[in-house]
Amino acid sequence: MLDPAAGSLVVGSFALLFASAALHKLRAPARFTEVLRAYRIVPEGALGLSWLVAGAELATAAGLLLAPVRPLATVAGAALLALYAAAIALNLARGRRELACGCGGADEERPIAGWMVGRNLALALLLAATLVPWGSRAMLPTDAFTVAGGTAVAALLYMSVDRLLGRVLPRTAELRGPR
Repeated sequence: MLDPAAGSLVVGSFALLFASAALHKLRAPARFTEVLRAYRIVPEGALGLSWLVAGAELATAAGLLLAPVRPLATVAGAALLALYAAAIALNLARGRRELACGCGGADEERPIAGWMVGRNLALALLLAATLVPWGSRAMLPTDAFTVAGGTAVAALLYMSVDRLLGRVLPRTAELRGPR
């Protein structure tokens, strides 16, 4: 059984992640369409529907916060993360390492990398873990502080690790030189 405070912390963190990702896309829809086009996985005629990705992320974020639809939103969120991992892995396998990942908003040009595949798959598994039954204990006022503080810490940790891996791993590879 998953403690309801721990479950709320995890789904709250993922709701924040998906809402943030959607807002990045909605702030610069033309740029997101360009990023999606560069991946070469969506037919050209369907690129006009790229806004549906942001819509799916927003719906997932909202659904994670609503207990009646949380299981569906959890599956949708894990599927989105796995889909993003697959898109990156496919393009890495094609040798297309120069693509912007699209992870940090319209202005970020960070190239895709193998660690992003692992990150997205690990996140998908963590989110899917909330599908286990939750305990039925009543949430206490202190649980609200735990969930709010934990969500803030999770967001800061995610951003820190993402920045670290995005900046340090490419530099380390440069120092090692060609193989």
